Amino acid sequence: MPMHTNRDFATLLKDLLAESENDGPGPAGPATVPFDYLAVADELLSGRITVSDETVAAVYRETSGEVDETVEALFEAAGVSAEPDPSPVELPSVEPEAISRELGIKGNTPVAALAHIRRAFAFRNHPDRVAPHLRQRALLRMQVANMLIDDARRRALAAARPPRG
Repeated sequence: MPMHTNRDFATLLKDLLAESENDGPGPAGPATVPFDYLAVADELLSGRITVSDETVAAVYRETSGEVDETVEALFEAAGVSAEPDPSPVELPSVEPEAISRELGIKGNTPVAALAHIRRAFAFRNHPDRVAPHLRQRALLRMQVANMLIDDARRRALAAARPPRG
């Protein structure tokens, strides 16, 4: 095929198709598939062609090994283990003591710091930011954290207020 610099896509495609026809028999391209898959599907669905369960099982057994090898190759190429992680997934605790430790609230934490702690905890644990199956747990964690922060805020404000007298 001669090299031209000012050819459009349609002309290039036409030249490639003409060359492939001139090359003689070769691998069939998508436009020249000799097998009509839709006709076979119609025949299978019509009931005129039947396939025994044993035949289907045999073909499945033959091809399942190939699929497993392909899946393993994809995992290997991605650098990921195909084996599931046997360690159990630890769900975040909803116990007030654990959440209090996570918040890091001390007896002398200033009110401004409590606001920052609340926002940071919400950023990590808000129900809208977790997986759907963890939303109920996240909601409960947020309620406990807000209760703990509100209590710490009341104590901090009471300690900062001058005594009445």
